[in-house]
Amino acid sequence: MNTLTQAPLAALLDRLFADAEASTTRVQSQIQSVPEAQRAAMMADKEGYLDLYTWMKDAHLAVSRETGRLLYMLALSSRARNIVEFGTSFGVSTLHLAAALRDNWGEGGGARLISSEFEPGKVAAARATIAEAGFADLVEIREGDALDTLACDLPERIDLLLLDGAKGLYPAILDLAEPFLAPGALILADNADWSPDYLARVRDPARGYLSVPFADDVELSMRLGGGR
Repeated sequence: MNTLTQAPLAALLDRLFADAEASTTRVQSQIQSVPEAQRAAMMADKEGYLDLYTWMKDAHLAVSRETGRLLYMLALSSRARNIVEFGTSFGVSTLHLAAALRDNWGEGGGARLISSEFEPGKVAAARATIAEAGFADLVEIREGDALDTLACDLPERIDLLLLDGAKGLYPAILDLAEPFLAPGALILADNADWSPDYLARVRDPARGYLSVPFADDVELSMRLGGGR
């Protein structure tokens, strides 16, 4: 069974990727007008991120089709049961992860995806999309700043962590999730090149990770020890 390429999800993803391409093109043209050094500082900002992402509230900022399929494959092949996502946006990556949970565990299998998004309009849109796909029983979207929403009530064992929100917060979100990461847990960070502190951490073997850049903008890491 592969829900990713079948109705209703396949057509829903086609629609979302088309919307994402249009909205992201508009935002990228504005961002590219900012000098490179200023742009890097803006993306890595650990304090002004709410203002930045409020400004981009209408942009999907979705993972690519390739990254979405990678997420599905990683979650499916690792038989991840508990997944945490930082940065729901309009729910494109959420749908890929939830599809893997459905295909592995079916209904009532105890699988769970916790996602966090602070922009209310995106939360409402993502919840509607997830319901349309038939995944409402698998996904919990927590509305608000992820530093608060992911600071409590995480699963005792996290099998897969997706980082795709404010890049400057990647180290802080990893801090929240790290005590619960299972040995062998996978961490995928999208656009990780905007978070040099995060990359330095997961690429340091002494910190308990094995990490490799994947494609142009993804860092894929594995937790080697610790956790539950």
